[in-house]
Amino acid sequence: MSTKAEPKEYRLDVVKWLLVIAVVAVGVVGNSMYSAQPLLYRVLALLALGAVALFVALQTAKGSSLWRLLQESVVEVRKVVWPTPKETNQTTLLVVVVVVIMAMILWGLDTLFGFVAAKIIG
Repeated sequence: MSTKAEPKEYRLDVVKWLLVIAVVAVGVVGNSMYSAQPLLYRVLALLALGAVALFVALQTAKGSSLWRLLQESVVEVRKVVWPTPKETNQTTLLVVVVVVIMAMILWGLDTLFGFVAAKIIG
């Protein structure tokens, strides 16, 4: 006996993606055709069409795997140990100091090489 979970079968994925494309196309064309209508109504209609398209897309194999990835990403972000404000300030200050020191070193080298090149060229 296999204890592996059977993958969920996704039927008619091509039809679902075509429906998503059609809903998006209706939104684009409708927004263009009804450009004289108030912006609020057009935005609400586009949000409703977007919700329908998203719902249909999530019913496909790719959409379902994307939703699982997003859920797992949220779980992983919650596991992150974020630095304290003090650590953040210290690290930022250290980076600024190192950048200033490197800028001064590069400026000095540029000046030195410019001086040497001017002496060689004449």
